[in-house]
Amino acid sequence: MIPEDPTPDDVIPDEVIDRIYEVAVDPGRFEELLDQWEAMIGPQRAAAGGGGALALPRFEGHFARASQVLDRMAGDPAAQDAAAVVARVDPAAAFAVDRALVLIAANTAATGILGAGYGVRLADLALDEGEAAALAAQVRRMFLSNSGDPVMLRSRTAAAGRLVLIHLRRMTGATGEDFVLAVTSELAWPPGFSDLLRGAFDLTPAEAEVMRALAEGHAIPAIADRRGRSIETVRAQLKSIMSKTETRSQTELVRLTLSTLEMAQFSDERTRHLHEQSRGLGGLLARPFLSMTLRDGRRLDHLILGDPGGRPVLYLAQDYGFVRWPAPAEAEAARRGLRVIVPVRPGYGRSDPIPRGTPYMAQLVEDIIALLDHLGVGRVPFLTLGADSIIAIALHAAYPERVRALVCCSGVLPLSRPEQYERMDKWHRFVLAGARYTPHLLPFMVKAGFALARRLGKRGFIHAAHGQSRADIATFERPEVTEALVCGSEVTLSATCSAHDAFARELIAEETTDWSSEVAALAGSVPVHFLNGLQDPQIPPETLAEFRADHPWIDFRIHADAGQLLFFLKWPEVIDLIEGYLPERTPEGASGPAPLADPAPVMINQT
Repeated sequence: MIPEDPTPDDVIPDEVIDRIYEVAVDPGRFEELLDQWEAMIGPQRAAAGGGGALALPRFEGHFARASQVLDRMAGDPAAQDAAAVVARVDPAAAFAVDRALVLIAANTAATGILGAGYGVRLADLALDEGEAAALAAQVRRMFLSNSGDPVMLRSRTAAAGRLVLIHLRRMTGATGEDFVLAVTSELAWPPGFSDLLRGAFDLTPAEAEVMRALAEGHAIPAIADRRGRSIETVRAQLKSIMSKTETRSQTELVRLTLSTLEMAQFSDERTRHLHEQSRGLGGLLARPFLSMTLRDGRRLDHLILGDPGGRPVLYLAQDYGFVRWPAPAEAEAARRGLRVIVPVRPGYGRSDPIPRGTPYMAQLVEDIIALLDHLGVGRVPFLTLGADSIIAIALHAAYPERVRALVCCSGVLPLSRPEQYERMDKWHRFVLAGARYTPHLLPFMVKAGFALARRLGKRGFIHAAHGQSRADIATFERPEVTEALVCGSEVTLSATCSAHDAFARELIAEETTDWSSEVAALAGSVPVHFLNGLQDPQIPPETLAEFRADHPWIDFRIHADAGQLLFFLKWPEVIDLIEGYLPERTPEGASGPAPLADPAPVMINQT
């Protein structure tokens, strides 16, 4: 049976819906919303008797839309050109109206959904009978009023009679003339997005169209009518869609669709002007993947960079799977006698995934220890990228005697404040906040994200995910860095590999675990160095300042010209730092601690 949303829109008090959207553009009205919300929710909470979360999915949808409006309207857009303001609102349908009640700007969504366009009369928009006239009357009143308060209007579309919420706000343009900005709850469906959903979730063409219709706000009977199918057929299609996406209600399915839609449009905009280019210059030497069999029978691969007989360094390559270094960095590691051990994490490349139901982070730590035992490596310095600092911290908590030092490039510490998620750039917030607050949806959001990355190409994906960081884009565009990142991430995403499931499982384990005691155990135990860039889209300067204040015993080294790809820019400094924790090289070039006694028995194959 398909779960139905228990709170239809027509049951939600109009004034509460209005207040949600008013708070979105004027947070000062939050207390008024709380009063009305409590008056409505209190009785339902009492009836639930503390038995769990209240089922109010329609409200969740309104809050999500309100949050989007707030993001778009953040800051004071006064004294801007109307067309620029409207363009900033995309992908929601939006338009601007002058005192003559004629549209002076409209975005693509408004043109396609409402028939909006420059010079179109407000009264001629594609709204239900009488609705356009009511909208025009409200806009006229706003021009005559001295109040600058926003107004929320409820209307319906002409094509399907679907409810559309229209937020109206009077603004002043660059020329000093007033206009009214209209932001609606209607979202555009970009070309190719149905194909993206089909590829991500293995949907049929009919299922993709049902998914679209639900996201656009159509009820099941309306979907059946417009598609010429029975209600039972549409319900069967919906059941199949929810099975493939593992969503538990129509509301979750719509939320998944809209989240993916937002990221797809954001990424397309970022990569629209990119040109194809070579994946590298052939500077990297071929390195074979080495394979071992773990005690539970799983395969675990690894690479050795630098000098195969040198002093060991363990390198954790971030969940993007950047297992290769720039060619000059690998050559320098070999010259200095560094044996860089690179685990190919479970579920990446040909390494087998961690079994379902197994504590993820604990098993990941055990896999790394098994690899070190197999290689006869005892105490070793750890070099990590991004959030892999958390993996190293977890390993230190379980095996402190195996960690010589931590050198964390773009190091991440557990996030302790909600605002630390809100500060992130869109891609990172999308994934990490999803892991923290909606973990059951994350695997399918990530799967869609990987499908998007495949469509964009790796260069396009980096530009989408790191587009706000000029330092990261400049670093990536260095030919030796492009080669390292594109070739190295083949264990994550390639023609034959997609590590989306392992990526999501690892993020959920990191974001839903309290790591405070593990972090505290580092203090005074081993040297800890964090090298961070001020242009990191995941850890912006405000969050980095909080990390430094909360953990004064960590040696933070800050670079204004770097972002999250700091290692690929600053690797000479990193190698210098790592080498300070290694024994001197012997005349023959052999060095490092003696192998552990009685290493764990494993089977090994070289491939």
